[in-house]
Amino acid sequence: MASGVKKVVLAYSGGLDTSVILKWLEDTYGCEVVTFTADIGQGEELEPARAKAQAMGVKEIYIDDLREEFVRDFVFPMFRANTLYEGEYLLGTSIARPLIAKRLVEIANETGADAISHGATGKGNDQVRFELGAYALKPGVKVIAPWREWDLNSREKLLAYAEQHGIPVEMKRGNKSPYSMDANLLHISYEGGPLEDPWFEAEEDMWRWSVSPEKAPDQATYVEITYERGDPVALDGKAMSPATLLAELNRVGGANGIGRLDLVENRYVGMKSRGCYETPGGTILLKAHRAIESITLDREAAHLKDEMMPRYASLIYNGYWWSPERRMMQALIDASQAHVNGVVRLKLYKGNVIVAGRKSDTDSLFDASIATFEDDAGAYNQKDAEGFIKLNALRMRIAAQRGR
Repeated sequence: MASGVKKVVLAYSGGLDTSVILKWLEDTYGCEVVTFTADIGQGEELEPARAKAQAMGVKEIYIDDLREEFVRDFVFPMFRANTLYEGEYLLGTSIARPLIAKRLVEIANETGADAISHGATGKGNDQVRFELGAYALKPGVKVIAPWREWDLNSREKLLAYAEQHGIPVEMKRGNKSPYSMDANLLHISYEGGPLEDPWFEAEEDMWRWSVSPEKAPDQATYVEITYERGDPVALDGKAMSPATLLAELNRVGGANGIGRLDLVENRYVGMKSRGCYETPGGTILLKAHRAIESITLDREAAHLKDEMMPRYASLIYNGYWWSPERRMMQALIDASQAHVNGVVRLKLYKGNVIVAGRKSDTDSLFDASIATFEDDAGAYNQKDAEGFIKLNALRMRIAAQRGR
């Protein structure tokens, strides 16, 4: 039996893996286990997790509603940067992990635990995200990752262990989904099973949140999103909390076939992985935020943000949310949002998000009197362009004269 660990906080779902981990921690480390279950909008009833933990003798059980904190303090700051990983992925799984790591550490501090544990495998990104976050927030914490220690490396072995130790496991009736799924308020992901063949087209009945674009309504749906300092605060003129607004955009976006993605991505641990994602609300928010920035953000500020974004996205994907470099970048991004205020009107139609209008009564940098193709009444002297062009062409003219 391993020694030195008296109490462990386990990220616990109540499913097969974490139920086995709970018992395995007790047996292997001879420690007390505290369970932590986070509600970040996965859409599942969480009270059964409490009942299972109680049935296994757990004395300290945490089930926390983190939906508002998740969207307000993690999703929205990420969207201020218009963040996409490898040009497509809206980081729905990645952005949830630093919040879970933060709460694991907080509970460890509250309960006097000297270790935390998670059910992420040794092949994926989540182990990195959980642990980098934990070490950044509690440098001396011990992290126990059972999948890197035990030999229970198949569902059959896990079920046998559960039966041997009397661990209650709910055997769902009907056909079991062949996919590994992860859901929160920002997205739902699908991996494994048939998707491990990158040539295989995802089956229509796999998708949970959205109709196919072909089956979406023939009439477009219009929505208006109000922004204050870069964050959405109202939908169709109605003020909403962050979590409520995102949930409503998921609903209306999914009904219009928006937000599906099929991606082969590069994991931080080195392998390529194929996954499918549904992010209806996030897809809408990305389009809307870029639209409101287009009239309120200075050109060079906007271009600088675009240059930074891939680096910022990689930091989140790879688990460096709590790093000093991400915090520094966030400070710059947030400063750029001081005047990103206004309303964006969007048309949702058969999988498409189309900008139909944008306005800002207080912070628009768009000046029709200058941009017009009609008579600008002297607002812009077109003759000034000649010198501007010649100065910018000077280096090319010199090179051409030298035959380069």
